[in-house]
Amino acid sequence: MEKVAKGQPAARKVSAVRAVGTRAVLAELTGTDGVLALQAMLLERPLQGQLDVLAAAETVMVTADTPASARRIAAQLLQLDLGAPVQHDGGLVVIDTVYDGEDLAEVGELTGLGTGGVIAAHSSQLWTVAFAGFAPGFGYLVGENEALNVPRRSSPRTAVPAGAVALAGTYAAVYPRRSPGGWQLIGHTAARMWDLDREQPALAAPGRRLQFRPVRETVSLAPEPRTGRPATAVASGLRIVSPGLQSLIQDLGRYGHSGLGVSVAGALDRASLRRANRVVGNAPSAAAIETVAGGLTVQAVGDQILAVAGARSELTVLSSADADEDPLRRTVAMATPFALLEGETLSIGAPASGFRSYLAVRGGVDAPPVLGSRSTDTMSGIGPAPLAAGQLLAAGDDSESGVVGNPELQPDFPGTGVTVLDVVPGPRADWFDPAALASLTSQDWLVKPQSNRVGMRLDGTPLRRTRDGELPSEGTVSGALQVPPEGLPVLFLADHPITGGYPVIAVVVDSQLDRAAQVPIGGTIRFRWAESSALDGVQRGLGT
Repeated sequence: MEKVAKGQPAARKVSAVRAVGTRAVLAELTGTDGVLALQAMLLERPLQGQLDVLAAAETVMVTADTPASARRIAAQLLQLDLGAPVQHDGGLVVIDTVYDGEDLAEVGELTGLGTGGVIAAHSSQLWTVAFAGFAPGFGYLVGENEALNVPRRSSPRTAVPAGAVALAGTYAAVYPRRSPGGWQLIGHTAARMWDLDREQPALAAPGRRLQFRPVRETVSLAPEPRTGRPATAVASGLRIVSPGLQSLIQDLGRYGHSGLGVSVAGALDRASLRRANRVVGNAPSAAAIETVAGGLTVQAVGDQILAVAGARSELTVLSSADADEDPLRRTVAMATPFALLEGETLSIGAPASGFRSYLAVRGGVDAPPVLGSRSTDTMSGIGPAPLAAGQLLAAGDDSESGVVGNPELQPDFPGTGVTVLDVVPGPRADWFDPAALASLTSQDWLVKPQSNRVGMRLDGTPLRRTRDGELPSEGTVSGALQVPPEGLPVLFLADHPITGGYPVIAVVVDSQLDRAAQVPIGGTIRFRWAESSALDGVQRGLGT
């Protein structure tokens, strides 16, 4: 139950709205109270076309189903009366905490409170989860005062242990899993901050209130038994002979969980996944195998119907033969259904063009869904683990047609030449001068080996920012071009962190993200400002 705080102004508005690509908008507010109020309003009474809501330090990002919906939502946000701050009754979560963090003494010096004063200040106030980000279950907590306002560490740690209780700026947090981090560590807890077996996986879910209780030691509870399906023998499916460089289970992703710190994930080349599924008669969102740079080899367990779409590769089938005979070899076409009989193997060769291939099996890959999706999220660790040699994958029942589809033509995929991608101005393009904006689209960017499903790291002439420092964390999207201080952009892909603190100079239009996913390591990209006539998006609606 919620109530309006007394003595607060009754009317507050969104101060500005910025476009984030063509299907999302960023509402700017003057403080945390406004962020919480807008987030609560949108979750309770969603706007038409609203898909997801992501609160951050001073902004709320709304993702829409179409560019037209995003344009309409942008106008509506500017008219909303947010009322007074929202207070939450009940729902208090007590976190037993041992105050033994490596930075506790330094925080005492920075605040002038001393070690005991820090412990008292941290444990005596209620903390509200304002928003989630960085990782699933990582909640940004705002307190009742700013007595513990401390900067991030000048040199982030490469590994912060799970359960670390930390401070940065005016926020507190608990790290839900081992990860890099630059926050000041003041203690630790054994509380499970993220547990998929709970109805609400995040202990620090947005809107909840937390209080830290000092204890001398914590007791780690044994993990509760998983409630997923018991392991069974695979009677029909595929055996992984070799996973190649990286092979993952992917579908179209998990939407609507950004408030928990969970990104969409899913196939990077959505069109190729749909094409492979369509050809074998599956539902468009059926789970399939995404593999990079060839090298995947699978063996049929029972007779299977398969199709491969995406990067242009040679597909070789070896059939079983008598011990004194060589295996029979045949090739099959891309985007065409074919039978892989019991014991036969399929190998995907190195791509002649493109980078990612999608192998669909009729019925889909039957893996346990997590938050409504079978996709692997490589950043958060949610979903199935990367495929390994010897692993068995069961075929499911996610087909929607009694017959297979016809062979299909594939688009041209990026090869050794330059791939041109259309972009629209990002929400923080004003952090860059005209020379930097021109440099973004006038040079060829090299895709570096450090690139992955989180983002494509690009090399070229650095882009100079007109402002120093970082932004308060704000929501971002796949296709965003984020520019760290060194000036080399990172093109966010499906497993990107849901919030970021570096300015986004531009965003690749949604329709070209599939093409971006097919640019190989060592390939080159040139960005081009999208023509306004081709944009049915929010940029024109906001006058940007």
